[in-house]
Amino acid sequence: MWEATVNGRKLNFHLAGINNQNFIMQDEETGSWWQQVTGEAIQGPLKGSRLKAVFHDELTFSMWKHERPAGQVLRPDDSAPWKEFSEDWETKTARMPVVTRAAPDDPLQPRDLVIGLKVNGAAKAYPLAALQAQNPIVDTLGGVPIVIVLGDDRASVRAFERQVDGRALELFMKAGVAPQLVDAETGSAWDFTGRSQAGPLAGRQLQKIPLLKDYWFDWKLYNPQTAVYRLGTR
Repeated sequence: MWEATVNGRKLNFHLAGINNQNFIMQDEETGSWWQQVTGEAIQGPLKGSRLKAVFHDELTFSMWKHERPAGQVLRPDDSAPWKEFSEDWETKTARMPVVTRAAPDDPLQPRDLVIGLKVNGAAKAYPLAALQAQNPIVDTLGGVPIVIVLGDDRASVRAFERQVDGRALELFMKAGVAPQLVDAETGSAWDFTGRSQAGPLAGRQLQKIPLLKDYWFDWKLYNPQTAVYRLGTR
């Protein structure tokens, strides 16, 4: 998700095409082409410019509705071309070839879903399957202690800096309560929004970290130096 303003000028975007299964957007004001995944202008008068990222969550609609019962939903364009384009999108794209070649020692399959994080310039891919098997994942990335948590719908994901007042917390899932985390240092309980609901740290909020749920082939294309999380390790 990106801001639509560049150098103080509001731009209006429309879909121009698909490149390696990523949207290419074109702004109506300058005709420049922009990559959806990076927010970078790759062709036209604004080539090299970058849109400013807007923080977003990777949630299912049911999870979002549970957290925001009064929230509004943007209804997609009801035009025939859009309907034809978007119908069975996931099924159709799964059959398309990708331009990113798989190396013989590649740790993941091209269409494996990963949770991609970048912290202090360090990139790392966390396979969704690993998170589903080991929830939460506690790690350190770019020198920052982090935690990645899977929602009780087994699809929504959030990541946080797992520290309060400079003190790193070791977090684990409380048995029988999903999702509720408990830190080993104070015994405080934390919910899926990263807020402590009980214990000495009640009311404190963990800092959210932007993440991207993406296919492995796409993540590694735009993050060629990425590390890959191995189940049970840091």
